Amino acid sequence: MSAPVIAVVIPARNEALALPYVLGAIPARVDHVIVADNGSTDGSADVARTHGARTVNVPQAGYGRACLAAIADAETLGADIIVFLDGDHSDYPEQMPQLYAPIVAGEADMVIGSRTRGRRTARALTPQQIFGNALACWLIARIWGYRYTDLGPFRAIRTSALRQLAMAEQTYGWTVEMQIRAVQHRLRIIEVPVDYRARIGKSKVSGTVRGVVLAGYYILAMIARAALSPPPAPR
Repeated sequence: MSAPVIAVVIPARNEALALPYVLGAIPARVDHVIVADNGSTDGSADVARTHGARTVNVPQAGYGRACLAAIADAETLGADIIVFLDGDHSDYPEQMPQLYAPIVAGEADMVIGSRTRGRRTARALTPQQIFGNALACWLIARIWGYRYTDLGPFRAIRTSALRQLAMAEQTYGWTVEMQIRAVQHRLRIIEVPVDYRARIGKSKVSGTVRGVVLAGYYILAMIARAALSPPPAPR
């Protein structure tokens, strides 16, 4: 059996300073690296291409919107496994094999990198991030009976399983939608500890009051919608 094709998806909005470090640390085993340039004004797409990544232009802001566009590109490349990684250097790309190895081994369909179970540098997660993650995970456990420890963006999923989830969220609700849909569709889910550090530059979410409020609203709204309606049919 041939080795599975692994693609890395990196949504990025004004991450030109961080991208060289992120892209330079991605394991050689990865077949494709796709940066979804989400309306950057700092030349992030040029930096990504200079460092060997493919780019997808997504001018309208939205984390989920950027991920969906990059997924579509990954599928044209025949990706069997898709890894999601932030472009701000807060994650450790070197730890990526811990995420995709259980999928390659046939032990899991989705692997979440849990920042709360790994080591974190000082101020890597803000108090509002810690509280918001804990609240969302508690709600998922109460409603669907599955206990996550984090909504960490560093994650891997089998492409065929991702299609089952029929992802639709366009903004901040993306990560929680994937985790809820995975439980609803009875995917084999594993959490592994990953390390986390303070990002390069200012966060568009936790770095502003507006970002914190909007992220909280979209995450809670996604949980409410999922609780009140059946999961969408697989695409």
